[in-house]
Amino acid sequence: MIALERGLFITLEGGEGAGKTTAIAQIKAWLEGKGRSVVTTREPGGTDLAERLRGLLLDSPVGSVSDITELLLMFASRAQHLDEVIRPALDKGQVVLCDRFTDASLAYQGGGRELGLDLVRKLANIVHADLWPDITLLLDVPVELGLKRVNQRNQGMNRFELEKTAFLERVRVTYLALAEAEPERFWVIDASQSHKQVKREILEGLERRLR
Repeated sequence: MIALERGLFITLEGGEGAGKTTAIAQIKAWLEGKGRSVVTTREPGGTDLAERLRGLLLDSPVGSVSDITELLLMFASRAQHLDEVIRPALDKGQVVLCDRFTDASLAYQGGGRELGLDLVRKLANIVHADLWPDITLLLDVPVELGLKRVNQRNQGMNRFELEKTAFLERVRVTYLALAEAEPERFWVIDASQSHKQVKREILEGLERRLR
């Protein structure tokens, strides 16, 4: 169990259409109900500079971006995010609730782009060797269902949502392999269930893990 008196770093991961945004809002409300100060943020993004990089990384009209450029921009955004938002909040004893972190780079660039996990981990060791999430919730959803949900949002699709199914399948397989390798940190939620059921499983699990 993790004591709630200290700073706590919780990340949510998952493929496209997994429902992370909804889950983060629910977790934030639950934690604040426990009297905790919560900082919600996202990657790429979270700072003025990182949000600009997010636009370059996600906007579909941006044109061709090489795989290694994509990975390096992700970590440039992450370094700024850690310096401005994540580390200061944790130092104050706050809960940081983050939509994606380095596990996303491992899954999307390491697995999806097939750059390899070793390269991503080398960059992670440079940027945040001393800091990894305390808890990572992986909202797992079949690729086909996730894309169906994305299409139902009636919003423009970003570069990753427009990727071929084979890429997104590699992302999902990598995520599940990461979770299997670190069961103490990862917690896999079946996100193909109803929003109500997913919420119940998340909050009941947090109740067990935190005190």
